[in-house]
Order: sequence, then C-alpha cells, then structure tokens
Amino acid sequence: MTPVEITSIDDPRIKVFAGLTEAQLRNSPDYNEGLFIAESPKVIRVALDAGIIPVAILCEGRHINGDAADIIARIPEIPVFTGSREILAGITGYTLTRGVLCAMRRPSLPSVEDLCARSKRAVVIDDVSDTTNIGSIFRSAAALGIDAVFLSPTACDPLNRRAVRVSMGSVFLIPWTRLDGGVLELRKHGFKSVAMALRHNSIDMADPILKQEPKLAIFMGTEGEGLPISIINSADYVVKIPMHHGVDSLNVAAASAIAFYELTRH
Repeated sequence: MTPVEITSIDDPRIKVFAGLTEAQLRNSPDYNEGLFIAESPKVIRVALDAGIIPVAILCEGRHINGDAADIIARIPEIPVFTGSREILAGITGYTLTRGVLCAMRRPSLPSVEDLCARSKRAVVIDDVSDTTNIGSIFRSAAALGIDAVFLSPTACDPLNRRAVRVSMGSVFLIPWTRLDGGVLELRKHGFKSVAMALRHNSIDMADPILKQEPKLAIFMGTEGEGLPISIINSADYVVKIPMHHGVDSLNVAAASAIAFYELTRH
C-alpha cells in the first residue's frame, strides 16, 4: 500500500495512534478484542511472528525504506501513515526513539484451566501497576523458563504500550491470562504456591523441597506493600531471597528474575 502522508495531528485517520487512551484502545468498539500499540521494529516483528494481527502502521518517512521496510513488505494490506519527526511527536506526545508504531488487535486470552494444564512453572503478578515492572517481569519470565503468567484483576495490562516496549516483545512469547481465584484456584489445578515475602517462617529460595514440586506458582506482590497477608497465609510455601548489608528487599522485577532462575532449575 502507498504510504499516506499526515500533515496534521488532528487527522481522523490516525486517531488510533493519537486520539485514544490505553483504556479506549482496549475497549475499541470497532474491534471485538480491542487494540494495543507496539513500538519499534524489533517488537513489531516479534508480535507478527507470534501471530498478532496488525491494523495500521505509523512511522517516520525515512523508515519506510529503512528499518520498517521488511515489516511493510510483510503486511502490505494494512495502511501505512507517515509524517515528519515533529508531526509524529505531536501525534504521540513524545519523540519516537525507533520511529515505528503498529496498531494491533489484542489476542484472545486462554482460560486459566488451559494454561494450568500446559504449565509447570508459573508466576502470579498480584496488583503490580508499574508498567516498567510488568514489562521486566515478562521479559525475565520468558527468558528464564517460566511457562505461564497470571495477573490479578488489579495488575497492570501487559499490552500497555510501555510494558510491551520494556518487555522487548516478551509479552507475545509467553502465554498469560487474568486470575480471579488466586492460590485456591491454582491449587485446584495441581499447583503448589510460593509467596515471596520476608516472614519468620520464610524458607530459602534454594531449598531443595521447592525443586521437587512438579507444579509451582510464584506469587509476586507490589514493591511497596508486598503480597496481601491473605495470600501469604494461604500459600504452601513462603520464600525469601536472603538479603545483606541491611537491605530489606529488592525491586519486584529484580526479585522475579532471581526467583525464576532458581525455581526453574531442576
């Protein structure tokens, strides 16, 4: 398709990139499953490889025959909008560091039952709202052998633009879904639960008993408050990462990487 030059940030054809909030994208009436925005050629390629359906591309003119050339050739049926760096910054509200955005359809989420049936090691992200942490947790989960990600109803959307970017597309590499029932719901599907918390009864992350469990779900809480006491009390194990020099805890993204590495080793 011939690229369409955009000269005004008010052009209705690029509303999906400029006029809709994250919530409006998720609930777009024109698409059954809603939309999200993927940023940078690398992330867009990962999404396409994972079968995510593209809707439209917005990029700087210099990228049409450059960084985005292979992407545009791969999906010639969708519209390509282009404009100057200044116009694109006005549309998105910030300067694009990689110069390419792609609006894409949100994929359907698997059921909890289906995800549990094909997973042995999972992470449950409880109430984490920081998009950078969400993206980092997904990237570590995909890299270190976690089979599935469950998110509580109040956790941040993994398809938030920044979360997708920080994850480097890992949100498309590892299956995920929402979880309402917490520890009890996963227990019905054969999972033992691991609550990450510094408690008097916490066991060491390297305890051999954890590696013997055939199915483990690792619960990660917010950086400030940590996991709710209800989750800690109902978990099968309460686990800690030993701290030194008076440091009381790690950022949730850093803690998740350590936990994933240790608990996926057999």
